[in-house]
Amino acid sequence: MKLATTTGDFFKYGFDVEESIAAILEAGFKYIDYSFTFDYNNRTGMFGNSWEAYSEKLLKLAQDKGFKFVQAHSPTGKVFAGGEQFVDNTKRSIKAAAALGIPNIVVHSGYLKGLSKKETFERNKEFYEELLPVAESCNINVLTENFDKMCDPDTYWIDNAQDLKELIDYINHPLLKACWDTGHGNLQKLPQHEALKLLGNRVAAVHIQDNAGDYDDHILPFCGTLSMDSVMLGLKEIGFDGYFTFEADNTPYLSWRKPEREYDGKCFKLPVDFRKRFEKIMYDMGKYVLTQYGCFEE
Repeated sequence: MKLATTTGDFFKYGFDVEESIAAILEAGFKYIDYSFTFDYNNRTGMFGNSWEAYSEKLLKLAQDKGFKFVQAHSPTGKVFAGGEQFVDNTKRSIKAAAALGIPNIVVHSGYLKGLSKKETFERNKEFYEELLPVAESCNINVLTENFDKMCDPDTYWIDNAQDLKELIDYINHPLLKACWDTGHGNLQKLPQHEALKLLGNRVAAVHIQDNAGDYDDHILPFCGTLSMDSVMLGLKEIGFDGYFTFEADNTPYLSWRKPEREYDGKCFKLPVDFRKRFEKIMYDMGKYVLTQYGCFEE
């Protein structure tokens, strides 16, 4: 497996996409997961008026710097309440990802307070079936992801392996596959290797991140309770040959859950130089894990 990480690693420090890419490359990564969050929020880059020209610029940068875009994440939002505008924005991200030569893009499923499981599945089928013709024309897989653990008793969302499998099989399209998020999975009782075995060849991508088992922290592995052995045994068992992609973009911890009195403190957030060091540690950690299981690839 080859190591990858998201451009979102440095968004919390005010970096744009190109600045984030430079920091990621500095840490040793050669494979990049393109997060559309910055572009979408700022209406620039791949969500700007000249996104086709920008994609050519990024491809030239990749060629010059020796890296590759291998995965993407569409903008997140209220899928069922966002109307046609949200659907159109998601379609734009699919086209933009394909323009970068990316084979897989993660698109979150939707949920709405008061909907039953059956109704949620039906609404998601309608949503993904609007997107899949675009995916077909671009020859790109759309990946639906397991959410963090459900915390609202009046709202159903797809937060476990069994329901993720059911949704994919219900929609039944060759370009709709799964992205397994290990941090979200760590909030469930089912061990990672059992969850991955249940999903089998539906898994086309992973998000590697950790937590303490009670909140979706998005921190480095070995900083929480995630069993990397369970993850690796599961990936090996299903013959996963995709990228080992980190989504630990909240390292060091920058949560809004910190007490309000600390918001303006001088030590609330470490300087970005520390984040760059963590990025290098993350790369070395990933290399160590994959090497232990005999599957690290440059």
